[in-house]
Amino acid sequence: MENNFIGELKWRGLIQDITPETNDQLNKESTTGYIGFDPTSDSLHIGSLVQIIILMHFQKYGHKPIALIGGATGMIGDPSGKSEERNLLDLKTLEKNIVGLKNQLEKFLDFNYKSKNAAKVLNNYDWIKNYTLIDFSRDIGKHITVNYMMSKDSVKTRISSNSKQGMSFTEFTYQLLQGYDFLNLYEKYDCKLQMGGSDQWGNITTGIELVRRKLNSKAYAMTCPLITKVDGSKFGKTEEGNIWLDKSKTSPYKFYQYWLNSSDIDTEKYIRIFTFLSKNEIISLVKEHRNQPHLRILQKKIAQELTLMVHSRQDLDNVEEASKILFGSSTSKDLNEIDEKTFFEIFEGIPLKEITLEKINNGISMIEAFSSCTNFLNSNAEARRALNENSISVNKVKVSEEYVIGKKDLINKNYILLQKGKKQYFIIKVK
Repeated sequence: MENNFIGELKWRGLIQDITPETNDQLNKESTTGYIGFDPTSDSLHIGSLVQIIILMHFQKYGHKPIALIGGATGMIGDPSGKSEERNLLDLKTLEKNIVGLKNQLEKFLDFNYKSKNAAKVLNNYDWIKNYTLIDFSRDIGKHITVNYMMSKDSVKTRISSNSKQGMSFTEFTYQLLQGYDFLNLYEKYDCKLQMGGSDQWGNITTGIELVRRKLNSKAYAMTCPLITKVDGSKFGKTEEGNIWLDKSKTSPYKFYQYWLNSSDIDTEKYIRIFTFLSKNEIISLVKEHRNQPHLRILQKKIAQELTLMVHSRQDLDNVEEASKILFGSSTSKDLNEIDEKTFFEIFEGIPLKEITLEKINNGISMIEAFSSCTNFLNSNAEARRALNENSISVNKVKVSEEYVIGKKDLINKNYILLQKGKKQYFIIKVK
């Protein structure tokens, strides 16, 4: 019989490699398993979200998840999948990053100590910091041969590459340190399973080998595929960089838009990987989406599910209002219901002119507002022509030449949105 956790991950496309008898172990008892998170920043990004979701499924099916933050290994840098050595982080930066990661992880997993399978967040710096080189070489290094370490793809790729830098001893020892993490967790927490991305298979199996040689015990491993995009571009990145889980690094609006702009092919994959919708719900949504692809049903659903999971209901409401303003029918009331930060994210790059409150209080005619006051349009004649064509709006409301802009038009007491046609915008901001 196949364990529900493994079955769940299989149909979602979240298993790449798995050691023999892992199913048997998970079927036999509630098992402790861990995934490592690299503290190179004080926030995780959506690439890390795959691993978080795996831990969430793991806990959902009665197992005990450990999120291990690599405070020690983060000071070295994992060579897996890298062509050059990474810059080393200092302890102060690492401590800041670790606090940020712990706070984020607590949002996704149940850490209530009263739960039978409560999650834990651990930091490998806690057990590596006092380990001397002599002790580590004697207790750990003697159990893994250089031949074994050299056989790993992450090592072979770097050594055989054309990179002038080669591979430092610091990076070479990374797999031993990660292997020791597994050994330590096995001994102290009865942790029998390590999970991670497919690029971690070599490091993970070194841990299994260390447990076998030092303790004469059996450990297990499972990896998931690395997420790719159909167009060949890197998943989780935009021209501005990573899509972060921290709203101060990637706003909820930009986070939502990332998923909304996914291709149809990618989204059919993402809906399985990144949401907790049931198999039947997903099959139904995919069918509906294929019949009416122009409605972007899958994109909207995954954007909703993930914004709600990573941020909040309020953030989701804000970004949905924002999308309605930019792409659909909306009103002055809709504009007033989103916060100022979201408003300016929607209209990022739109021309803006600051005007005094006194001038607004005195009233501004439509001709003046669209020409001499803002230079939105080139002349009074162009402004008048646009008004006669009924293509001018103030705060998403069509207006005539007789309309006068005043204090009543201020959104959040701060700004006014001018519009010509469907796509030309201008913002008046009160100073």
